[in-house]
Amino acid sequence: MRNRLRELRAVRRWSQADLADVLGVSRQTVNAIETGRYLPSLPLAFALARFFDLRVEELFTPTEEGPRS
Repeated sequence: MRNRLRELRAVRRWSQADLADVLGVSRQTVNAIETGRYLPSLPLAFALARFFDLRVEELFTPTEEGPRS
């Protein structure tokens, strides 16, 4: 899963710690999401999208195609 978290955070000139404080998670969690080592829970994904005024789909995109019908 790819995400735009680092890019969006940088535009606001926020540190990982700043964003973590607002979301109520650790800086390590923000880092792990940004690097793709951790997929956020749905509530956290929605909180991130709300924070950046985006839809979840605009923040996170799958790296592989799903099954085809």
